[in-house]
Amino acid sequence: MKQITILLVLLIPMFCIGQMVKGYKKHNDKVVITLDKGELHLSPLTENTVRVQYGLEMKSQIPELVFTSKVKLPDFKVSESNTLIEIATSKMTVVVDKKSGALSYRNYEGKVFLSEKPDGRIFKPSSVQGEPCHIVEQGFSTLADEYIFGTGQFQDGHLDIKGLPRRLTQVNTQIAIPFIMSSKGYGLLWHNYGLTDFNPADNVVNLKPAGTSGEAITVAVTTTNGTQKETRQDGVFTGNFTVKDNGEYAIMLDVGQKMARKWQLTIDGKEVINFKNHWLPPTTSTLVKLTAGKHDIVVTGEKNDLPVVYYRKVTNETVFRSPVANKLDYVVFAGNSDEVISSYRNLTGQAPLMPIWSLGYIHCRERFTTQDDLLENARAFREKKLPMDLIVQDWQYWGKYGWNSMKFDEDLFPDPAAMVKELHQMNMRLMLSVWSKIDKESVLGKEFNNKKYYIPNTEWVDFFNPDAANFYWKNFSEKLLKRYEIDAWWQDATEPENDDLVNRKINNGTIPGEQMRNVYSMYVTKTVYEGSRKDAPDKRVFILTRSGFSGQQRYAAAVWTGDVGNDWETLRRQLTAGLNYSITGLPWWTFDAGGFFRPGKSQYTDTKFQERFLRWFQLATFSPLQRVHGYQTNTEFWRFGEKVEAESLKYLNLRYRLLPYIYSQAADITFKNGTLMRPLIMDFANDTKALQQNYQYMFGSAFLVAPVVSEEVENWDVYLPENQSGWFNFWTGKQYKGGQTVQTAASLSTIPLYIKSGSIIPMGEKMQYTNEKPAENLEIRVYTGANGKFELYEDEGVNYNYEKGAFSMIPFEWNEQKQTLTIGKRKGGIFKGLIENRVFNIVWVDESNGVGLENGKTNVSIKYNGSGIAIRKK
Repeated sequence: MKQITILLVLLIPMFCIGQMVKGYKKHNDKVVITLDKGELHLSPLTENTVRVQYGLEMKSQIPELVFTSKVKLPDFKVSESNTLIEIATSKMTVVVDKKSGALSYRNYEGKVFLSEKPDGRIFKPSSVQGEPCHIVEQGFSTLADEYIFGTGQFQDGHLDIKGLPRRLTQVNTQIAIPFIMSSKGYGLLWHNYGLTDFNPADNVVNLKPAGTSGEAITVAVTTTNGTQKETRQDGVFTGNFTVKDNGEYAIMLDVGQKMARKWQLTIDGKEVINFKNHWLPPTTSTLVKLTAGKHDIVVTGEKNDLPVVYYRKVTNETVFRSPVANKLDYVVFAGNSDEVISSYRNLTGQAPLMPIWSLGYIHCRERFTTQDDLLENARAFREKKLPMDLIVQDWQYWGKYGWNSMKFDEDLFPDPAAMVKELHQMNMRLMLSVWSKIDKESVLGKEFNNKKYYIPNTEWVDFFNPDAANFYWKNFSEKLLKRYEIDAWWQDATEPENDDLVNRKINNGTIPGEQMRNVYSMYVTKTVYEGSRKDAPDKRVFILTRSGFSGQQRYAAAVWTGDVGNDWETLRRQLTAGLNYSITGLPWWTFDAGGFFRPGKSQYTDTKFQERFLRWFQLATFSPLQRVHGYQTNTEFWRFGEKVEAESLKYLNLRYRLLPYIYSQAADITFKNGTLMRPLIMDFANDTKALQQNYQYMFGSAFLVAPVVSEEVENWDVYLPENQSGWFNFWTGKQYKGGQTVQTAASLSTIPLYIKSGSIIPMGEKMQYTNEKPAENLEIRVYTGANGKFELYEDEGVNYNYEKGAFSMIPFEWNEQKQTLTIGKRKGGIFKGLIENRVFNIVWVDESNGVGLENGKTNVSIKYNGSGIAIRKK
């Protein structure tokens, strides 16, 4: 009932306070505008970024977590007329309406791209856990033809979220990032660390229980206490509501529990939401068209649900509302998506380079039960010649010592150091699951408890308390990192699970948990990253975690989508979830290929599941991280039969052949603030049809990926975005014009892939692990038809010497008019493994050459020693 209570508070009418401008003062770093009530601080952060803060009292006890980087402040000018105040940098202008206090934003061309709604700024006194706070809200006008993306990883299946309500909280399978990107050339970060309602729907449908339906079923589920049995019985709830106008309406369902098991909602007998999983976020949303009049609603959920349905008419506006805040605070970025993300990263922190081995195949299952079990399967990968770089030990290796005791149970894992050593001898790495929850009855847990280092009445470590975080790391480092030389860390359930900050004080009881409700994972990954950099300075950090927040990219943290199912609809929803996560500026994302919850023993023979698995794995090949996982499943490819093993090997080989391309794109993330998994808004913001494609994206600069997300497909419609020079089918070499939908062969062996004309793609050899063979001979595929550039990046791959200049960048440039490929002079420094003399095998791609997985026929073989050279196509 707690969430419902909060929302009922929000439904109390809120009125704008006095916003008329009384005066202003320019400071070196901001403009302070005095209003009827309170102050408005406008702070230019970069040439295309402005931070807006409003409050009655501008002091804040909340730490600055997002904007931590020091950048040179831009020059800005202030001008005034009878009705307006303007604050201008070289790339954007903020316009203040003196009468209303409302802001609007113009780009460098003078065009308005975003406006606050008149009377859209709301600031209402409230309290949380006895502490004073404010409910803050800001409404923005949007354009009728605008598309909006972002807010992180959600399971509702929507990519364009204009008008869609979302409750921004952190739970298993959902990652809330209060950041949006618009097709109209701007990004917006709502700067609040607590719950935020995006496009809140305030009209309530009162529902009444109408009994139960279906048989009670018992399922095995994962919990923070391990695997448990849970009996579930459907409950049915009914109600009705009346709307005055025909039109599109936003609907949000809140099941009234911390996690849902089922979302099912019908309106007037028509199903508008139907999705199941063992765990689901408590809220979900959709958009429906309704006629004026009365409408009947039926919600089917779990019998213990206390569901509430909210609705609102969709209008051309975007609204952010936070029920716990000290001030209203948001940041506007002007420019295209790449410019926005670049400014965001410059201000919030660079994403470090992931170790190169993390970009190969990551093998995981729940779980290896013993040391012998893990090593036996690791050896099998090498014996069967299936490429793999990282193997993962999930939970419960601690056995008798208690949850996350940071100790291996020697009955199960008698010699972890020897295990890690053998893996390293096989050129494999180990990732270990280390939680933020520690059993209070364990030896380690008793120490934490005695020191009062837990969030009250939980087993979650209070990372908001620096002493608790330091003690956690001390044990982590001494008991695991230094002792065993483990390579990577799986920080599970960092939401923390079950929304456990609500109604609890943190940091030694000094801060209401609601103030920091969405940033627990930030503190966890910061602790592990900074500790690792200090205690293992020559080893690149790689963290996989289940939650995230703006700025977390600076801690070498990748996220995954949590405990999802395996069906087609779940697959589709992971794709939209990942694209909306990636557009928020956080570049490293993955999922459990094949689904976490699987069909049980039948999966090894069920051809229907195996078809789904192969489509999941094809998508994983063209995701930032290629990874398989599965609950109570031996996930190794060979267990599913020869066909699955052979098809999986094809995509393992393709991933490893593309590593020079993928690693170069990873360097682009670090050095140039790039994005690897790119929603089509990033490259085709002016192509309306491209913006409507839910299941297509760019993978780096070259690949248009159109995964098959339906069963029994032989052909798949692919929209080729407007691109004057056209596209190449990766598998056939055939060229196509852009701006059209083409039917593409897509048998079970084939994921539809198209290459943008002008692309240059380096491809290496097939390998068993990422450092098996030096890249002395690379195939360079050139897709002619337009000018193009690519920078081949290389370094030692496992350490931070690149930060000191120990890397190589080799520029490639294709000039279409001159029909010339120029390989420029190598840039960078000397490092171990630098290939000073090498061969580039140039392949001009067409229908007869340079297609698919295998090597193309070399058209020109070039010996390269670091000096520039030009090759003309004959």
